[in-house]
Amino acid sequence: MTTIKLHNTRTRKKEEFVPIDPKNVRMYVCGPTVYDRAHLGNARPVVVFDVLYRLLREVYGAEHVTYVRNFTDVDDKINARAAETGRPIGEITAETTQWFLDDMGQLGALEPDHMPRATQYIGQMIAMIEVLIEKGHAYEADGHVLFAVDSWKEEYGKLSGRSVDDMTAGARVEVAPYKKNPMDFVLWKPSTDDLPGWDSPWGRGRPGWHIECSAMSYELLGASFDIHGGGNDLMFPHHENEIAQSCCAHPEGRFANYWLHNEMLQVEGRKMSKSLGNFFTVHDLLEKGVPGEVIRFVFLQTHYRKPMDWTEKKAREAEGVLRKWRALTAGIEPAASAAPAVVDALADDLNTAGAIAELHRLAADGDAAGLLASAQLLGLLTEEIGAWAEGPKLDLSSHEARLAAARAEAMESKDFAEVDRLKAAYLAAGLEVRMSKAGVELVPGPEFDAAKLEGVG
Repeated sequence: MTTIKLHNTRTRKKEEFVPIDPKNVRMYVCGPTVYDRAHLGNARPVVVFDVLYRLLREVYGAEHVTYVRNFTDVDDKINARAAETGRPIGEITAETTQWFLDDMGQLGALEPDHMPRATQYIGQMIAMIEVLIEKGHAYEADGHVLFAVDSWKEEYGKLSGRSVDDMTAGARVEVAPYKKNPMDFVLWKPSTDDLPGWDSPWGRGRPGWHIECSAMSYELLGASFDIHGGGNDLMFPHHENEIAQSCCAHPEGRFANYWLHNEMLQVEGRKMSKSLGNFFTVHDLLEKGVPGEVIRFVFLQTHYRKPMDWTEKKAREAEGVLRKWRALTAGIEPAASAAPAVVDALADDLNTAGAIAELHRLAADGDAAGLLASAQLLGLLTEEIGAWAEGPKLDLSSHEARLAAARAEAMESKDFAEVDRLKAAYLAAGLEVRMSKAGVELVPGPEFDAAKLEGVG
């Protein structure tokens, strides 16, 4: 059996993955808070852990892997959106949940085995909080229930590499007067009549964010499971707090054995930000004509533990590669299994960049069947997300010949006006213009519009 190695955030080293039960490999990944469209950064962990899910299924068998990814559908951001729009909270969360599933489906992400909504597990959250109070790890104050970090002081902070004393000394935010320690965090908070709320031993209220994942993972995966994943922005405090709650409520378990965190995403070398005008959702890109498969390919070119830079140039190049691969594999049955070198790359801490390099080699060797099976292990070249590449094949040979002739003439006359005119027209039509000693190539980009080629001559 293939040996999988994963970088464990908790131990800060790459370790051989040994599941608790090879017949029941279990993974939990933190999902979205559903109040708006998923932005591009939200999609990166979905794709990263989709690849890991596919690899685990390949190695252990699909029937032996359980993947859970939650939806947070009770949250102050959702409450604010309801107040802002006047729409019912349930209507907003139902709509945005479906948006998320639709958009991630366009990226080729398989749906997890379980997708629990936080509001479906309020009873389990209340029960876990009661246990924490009973064991001396939580306390009630002013209608709130808080986790007492001092009760877990020796262990708290080990995931993120922080100490409670250092975090307390560095706390600069205004601390609620009812907290015993500035680092204590909310398990339950009171709700006013205009906010969602549930009856509890501490009055009508709603859960804090962190308790949701602890309760849902326990109910669906048990006190100990194999892998917990998410973006590295969740490492502290969310994942740190999950560990504290879960291990204190269920000391018989270890919670998660392996912790994986993906790095963040940039756009054209800069942090994605509305103020910089480079903030966009997955839906925005899809609406602009960027295929979901192209988005996925760009993501996979960078290792999940490195910052990923989204650029239009990468998207254009990815579309060109995928078109060639789809043409090469058209009408071909995939090989019985992915190429061993591709599986080995993925098994080495999800080295997707290395796996894609192997796909290029398979394509160069003309191994269409091997390419197809191997690409599909990464969620590429699947039928489900291939509609964008269908339709009449573009014949740009006459335009390429025209530009090549203009360039040859310009080399003689030293007058490049016609070359510049043609290049400008082709770029305006959404074509990438590639000129080299080997010749001229026109490659359709995400915004290609064939109608704009009319009259170019």
